Amino acid sequence: MSDLNEQEQWERAKQLVSELWIYIVGGVAIGGAVLWGWGWNKERIEKRSIEASSRYEEAIGAFSRNDKTRGMQLVDELSRDYQATPYAALATLIAARTQVESNELDKAAAGLKSVMDTAADTEIRTIARLRLARVQAAQGKYDDALATLKVEEPGEFAPRLADTRGDVLLAKGDRAGALREYLAARTGEDKGQVDRDLLDLKIRDLGGTPPKTLEEKATES
Repeated sequence: MSDLNEQEQWERAKQLVSELWIYIVGGVAIGGAVLWGWGWNKERIEKRSIEASSRYEEAIGAFSRNDKTRGMQLVDELSRDYQATPYAALATLIAARTQVESNELDKAAAGLKSVMDTAADTEIRTIARLRLARVQAAQGKYDDALATLKVEEPGEFAPRLADTRGDVLLAKGDRAGALREYLAARTGEDKGQVDRDLLDLKIRDLGGTPPKTLEEKATES
């Protein structure tokens, strides 16, 4: 390659830079803005999470000292301003428990259904579902409670759902159905999610025989 060709290439390169510099600078600026925006958003999310945690702890304290008015104010604030955090759902669960104790079953049911339908965390949704079914059963709405407990793919929560279905069916007067559900809960892979001793007591009270544990089967073998 001759000196002339190298010089021509150099001049061409300078011309391209001159023509494209605005795009290069713009790209760098956009990249910097994206990074800054990501960092700012992350910091904002962390800050709001800390704020929500503080208000959640304050709500627990309010309910603990029987200051229901202040507790409900904080629950409303969390639901309104911090809906994206898990603390909004957790606070609603606490509020529902207080409402049940005050026999405000309609209010408790409404809050629990909201958590069941909107919470991001699967376990929180399941807890809300189980509690909603119990509230509906307390209202005498047994069929509604059973519909609430109907889940297409319950996964690891199947034993807890079956146990609660058993309680609802027993309250409804369906002893055979209750026994069937208790046995289903007892034989499932509960991973510590249900109280097996209590389940065994429920099964015996209904004239059933609790299934043997893996340890008991191993001993017999």
